[in-house]
Amino acid sequence: MKKGEPMSESYYYILLCLSKGPNHGYGIMSMTRQLSGGEVRIGSGTMYGATGNLMKKGWIEEIFSQEPGEERRRLYRLTGEGREALLGEIERLKKMLAVAGEVMEG
Repeated sequence: MKKGEPMSESYYYILLCLSKGPNHGYGIMSMTRQLSGGEVRIGSGTMYGATGNLMKKGWIEEIFSQEPGEERRRLYRLTGEGREALLGEIERLKKMLAVAGEVMEG
């Protein structure tokens, strides 16, 4: 993804959810529904395809739970590059909203 290039909604919400700390796939899907007021739903197929792509980009990494009895549970964690990508997308969206506000007011 080039600088300024739009991020998919799924990528955005996955990174946003992981900005709060490591989480598992189902937790990310649930948090996305909550954060979007139910407007965005990431299905399991989309979730696991997106996490695979985000790992290839180096934006997230897979870790394993340290909780007793849950050692095999797969968790995802945001990387420094992923945080930069998320912040870049937030800035891009802010600029778009600012321009829209100027146009609509004028």
